[in-house]
Amino acid sequence: MNKKESKRQRISRKLLHKYRLVVLNDDTFEERFSFKLNRLNVFVFSAFFALFLIGITTLIIAFTPLREYIPGYSSTALKNKATDLAYTTDSLQQVVAMNEQYIASIRRVLSGDVTTVNFNRDSILEAAKVDISEVDLNPSKADSLLRDQVEQEDKYNIFESDNQKNFVLFPPVNGTLTDAYDPNNKHFAVDIVAAKDAPVKAVADGTVIFASWTTDTGYVMIIDHGNNLISAYKHNSSLSKEQGDLVSSGEVIAIVGNTGELTTGPHLHFELWSDGYPIDPSQFIDFD
Repeated sequence: MNKKESKRQRISRKLLHKYRLVVLNDDTFEERFSFKLNRLNVFVFSAFFALFLIGITTLIIAFTPLREYIPGYSSTALKNKATDLAYTTDSLQQVVAMNEQYIASIRRVLSGDVTTVNFNRDSILEAAKVDISEVDLNPSKADSLLRDQVEQEDKYNIFESDNQKNFVLFPPVNGTLTDAYDPNNKHFAVDIVAAKDAPVKAVADGTVIFASWTTDTGYVMIIDHGNNLISAYKHNSSLSKEQGDLVSSGEVIAIVGNTGELTTGPHLHFELWSDGYPIDPSQFIDFD
């Protein structure tokens, strides 16, 4: 027991034993200042000083740009770039969704699935209330001349709005028009009989969006001409363009053939679609 107490007393004396720190002038040995301290004071002061340094370092790292130099810590530039990439990804997802809808509409073109046009019921009812006998429908002379002029100018122009440029369609193949456009029988195209291995040409500038084989219609090519106009060429014996290729008006894109199950001889099955609906190609192309 005495040994333990004597040991504690020695440790206590070491910790509490006071020392004097004196600062002297080296030339005159004049005492500048002095203060008393012990080992316990030094230990406590060192601990507080270490905590102070840790706190200051933490603040500098947390609230200054110096934190970007720490390995594994993301920088502000990287966070901004990540935010921009997130916005870009969201925009790309919207573009992909729009493209999927567009591809779905192209599939409907290939399968011949045409949605009935929805008319405005209210406008039809209002029109039915008008007494036709009271309306003068006879055109004036000036009106007749103007109609003839516009009809000649827009005979082969598929666009009706003034902001569209004149868009003349090139005949896809030279031959005889056999089966006409007949939506009542779900024949949304014209069939043109041509010589075997005759070249099939693009009706206008555009981009090939489909070029492949189908069971019913053989080798098929579909071209997007912009302005919501699409042309389709079916029953070809071969294709000279691939999906994604750019084509010019009158450029050879395929060879007339007799491929597919729904064919009875060498001919071109030609379709023209505007705003997702089939239109009569003979109204816009002079096949003669």
